[in-house]
This record gives sequence, C-alpha cells and structure tokens, in this order.
Amino acid sequence: MKSTGITRQVDTLGRVVLPKELRRNLGLDVNDAMEIYVDGESIILKKYHPSCIFCDEVTDVVSYNGKMICRSCLAKLAEEAAK
Repeated sequence: MKSTGITRQVDTLGRVVLPKELRRNLGLDVNDAMEIYVDGESIILKKYHPSCIFCDEVTDVVSYNGKMICRSCLAKLAEEAAK
C-alpha cells in the first residue's frame, strides 16, 4: 500500500472527505459507488465496478433479475438450460 501523507478527520456522522486531487487521480466523481473492505485494522475503499456473480468479469456485464452476469457466463447458462 502506498502512503499519500494525507490525513482527514472523521466527522460526527462518521464521514471522511477524500481530497479533490485524490478523487481526480482515481477517476471518482459525484455519486460514484464505493466498495468498502476491511483487512485487519485497515479500511480499504475501492471504486465499485459491477462484476459477474460467477466469474467476477467486469466487462460486458448485464443485469438479470438484479444480478450482474457477463455475456460469456450467460451463454454458458443458456447452453446448460438447453440440455
């Protein structure tokens, strides 16, 4: 992990402001979704990219009944269903 040397205070509602330069460098925009992970005592924020529930592919993903499925896995499911 690379340290930025930037520190921010947690406000009374538990919010932390990400500096504009950091948001710009990471391509984060207003209303972008973030995933939150915990690793020991570390909190990791990651820009959310919908991924396939089967293979974690993030490209060519479609929503089916609220679940994200890539077209490759969708084709495989169709093949299995046709059997």
